[in-house]
Formats: sequence, C-alpha cells, structure tokens
Amino acid sequence: MNEPKTQLLRGLALTDTTALVIGTVIGTGVFLKAAPMAQAVGSPMLVLAAWVAAGLLSLAGALTYAELGAMMPEAGGEYVYLRTAYGPAAAFLFGWQRFIVAGSASIASLGAGIAIFLSAILPLDDVWLRHDIRLFGETIHWQFGIRQVVAVTVIFILTGVNCLTVRFGGRVQLILTLLKTAGIAMIIGGVFFSSGSASWAHFSRPADAANWSGFSLFGTAMLAALWGYDGWNNMPMAAGEVRDPGRNIPKALIYGMLCVTVLYCSLNVAYFYALPFTEVLTSNSTLHRDALPVAAKAATTFLGDFGGRFVSIVFVVSAVGALNGSILSNARVPFAMARDRLFLPGLGVLNEGTRVPVTCLILQGFWASVLALSGTFDQLTDCLLFASWIFYGLVTASIFVLRVRMPNAVRSYRTFGYPVVPLVFVVVAVWLIINTLLTKPLESIAGLVLMSLGIPLYFYFRRRKDQELSGSSGMG
Repeated sequence: MNEPKTQLLRGLALTDTTALVIGTVIGTGVFLKAAPMAQAVGSPMLVLAAWVAAGLLSLAGALTYAELGAMMPEAGGEYVYLRTAYGPAAAFLFGWQRFIVAGSASIASLGAGIAIFLSAILPLDDVWLRHDIRLFGETIHWQFGIRQVVAVTVIFILTGVNCLTVRFGGRVQLILTLLKTAGIAMIIGGVFFSSGSASWAHFSRPADAANWSGFSLFGTAMLAALWGYDGWNNMPMAAGEVRDPGRNIPKALIYGMLCVTVLYCSLNVAYFYALPFTEVLTSNSTLHRDALPVAAKAATTFLGDFGGRFVSIVFVVSAVGALNGSILSNARVPFAMARDRLFLPGLGVLNEGTRVPVTCLILQGFWASVLALSGTFDQLTDCLLFASWIFYGLVTASIFVLRVRMPNAVRSYRTFGYPVVPLVFVVVAVWLIINTLLTKPLESIAGLVLMSLGIPLYFYFRRRKDQELSGSSGMG
C-alpha cells in the first residue's frame, strides 16, 4: 500500500508538457543574441540563416529525443538514455555537470536576468558591497545589492512552487508560457502592422559589410542561436511525471520546437524589418542597461518611449517562465542518480504528500542561489557549453546503439527521417564541438576539467553502491 508513495505521479498533461518545452526554451536569448550574431556574420540574411539552421538542428535533436523519451519515460531524461546506451559512468558525468554547473548556472543566470530587467521598471539599483575577482583569466566585478536579493528571492519562490504537486507546477508553467508567447506575438504584430521607418530594404547586405568569412564565424553565430534554443532537452528529465508518455512526450517535443522555431524566426525578421542593420549591430547583447537590446529598439518603433518598458515586462515574464521550467526539470536528474544509488541518498526521496523530490529542489535552489550571489554563473555556463554539446551528441548517437542493442523494445514513436535526421544532428554537433574548441580553447578546456571533477565522485558512489549491494546479499 505504501509503495505508490515512493513513485512520481504522472500529473503533466499534453498541454502542460508542451508548455514545459516552449517555456523552458524561450528565455532571454532571442531578445539579446541578434547583435553578436550580426557582428559575426555581417548581414541580416546570414543572421536569419543561423536562426533557421539552429532551429532545424534543435528540431532534429528533439525528434530523436522523442523516440528515446517515449521508449524510456523515466525521470532523468538524458541521464537515463546515456545509462542505457553507454553505462553508468557516462550517465553520472552528465548528471554531475548538469547538477553542479549547467542546470544550476542556468537557473542562477535567469534569476539574475529577472532582477536586471525588473530594475528597468522598479528602483533596484542600490549596491551595498563591491569587489573584483579574477577567474579563468577574467575579472569579475562582483557586487551585492537589491538585485542579488531579488534574484535569490525569485529562485526560492519558484522552488517553493515546484515543491507543491507537479500538476500545480505544470499549470503555473502553462500560464507563464501563454503570457510570454502573447508578449512576443505583440512585438511581432506591432512591428509589421505599424507605420514608420520599417522597410524590407533593411534586409539588403550593408555596403561596408565584410565578405563571407567562412563557416567558422557562421558557426559562432549559430552557437549563439543555439543558446537561445537551449532547453529543448529539459522536458524529458520530467518524463516520469508525464501522462501517457508514449504519446505525449513525442507530441510535446515536436509541437513545442516547431512553435519556438516559428516564433524565433518571425521575431528576428521583425527586428530587421523594423531597424536598419547598423541599429541591430550596435544593440546591447548583455543583461545590462547601458544600451537598449534589439527587442527594445524594435518595440520603440511602434510604442515610442514605452517600448523599452514593455519589452522589459516581456523579458521578466519570459525569464520567470524559463526559470520555473528549469527548476522543475533539472531537479529530476539528481533524483534519478540518487535512485540508482550513484548520488546523495537523501535526494532520491519523494515527499509523501506532494510526491515530488523536495530535497532535490531545495538543494538545487540553494546551490543556484550561491552561484547567483557569486556572479560567476556566466563564466561557468560558457565553460560547460562545450561539454553540454558533447553529451547532446552522445545522447543522439545512442539511438543507433539502442536500435541495435534493443531491436525488440516497444517504440510507440520512431524518429522521423531516421537515420538521416539523427546522423545530421551528430555530425553538426561534432563540427560545433571542434569549432568551439578552436575558437574558445580556454573555455572548452575549463569545461572538460570541471566535468572531469566528477570522475572520482563516480568511483566513490559506485564503490559505496557495490558495498551496499554485497552487504544486503550477504544478509539474505
């Protein structure tokens, strides 16, 4: 009778699951990345090509994950697929980098982004402490003030929301996703249906633009776009709580990524329709307010001075939605590791009332808050982006391994375009990994070092698990 209380509840319907895909992907990247992409490739059409290519690549990954998720609808997502295809060591290293940096740093970054964009609406500029820190050869201008307090507060509020039932967290995600997509649609519609300086002539290549510089810089632009699409892999982490997973996981991934790709490409077309290329080029590409982001510049063409405030509101709603989805999904990875006895045992326990991994959520919220206060999350995320794409490639390649190793497994969905679609994803992932290693060697090597710190931990937990199993079998 008590056994069901140790299992996750399947409380996420198709609408909630699709909202989790869309809401986790759409954060702040699509509002900020057009400027560095334009600087890399030098023309509007190449920027759009990079967004389309990144969207198609992400969709190819989602199509592959759809088969894996429907086949293995368990909490942990990629951790489960890697464990099944390559063994526990590869799965542990993924879970380690996801928990210690990739997922937590993403949560910290979104919390900080919310505070920064709220400061465009509310007085949040008071700073109480300042200090410069050297990390990875760069100087971090650390500060502590109202923004940091707001960032940590938002992280813990949404952590508390997700400590309630997963159905409640899913409904919150659905509402936030609807609000953010409505905000994006208003920017797109406002640009195209307003009069003013908007013109299709803005898509012409600038006369002083540099000539085609090869695939290296296009890869840099595409990597920036992929950061905007990042998060499509998060939903399968919560697969253990999706209703009718064989049907809903593939549908949510495919519908969600198609929706995101259309929104992203439409929004970037709106940017270049509304603004001359030089205006996009000189837009702010960070979460700081010394210059307007490209989305705010586009909004001012039909909303005037209120455009910046309106986009700040859209930013906040978008970041809150992405933060909620990240908190919900990422906590399921250490939970799955603990259930395998390869992580801290207490993280594998569910709350009896809400049937969610409350301990995981609280520890994740605490660690993400430490990163948010430290101000080092951006540097850590840059370092782990390289390692993350190694795992994306390995997970996608696992479909070939599992088709051979488990030919008779039940597959309610089979990857569209197999084997071409997953093969293209793997090939492009390898190209991006090599390109990143060549263009950002320091960050890439640092990412590998951070990931490798999990190796001794794996052997520790593996030895502990073997000792527990041998002890229990000896008592039997």
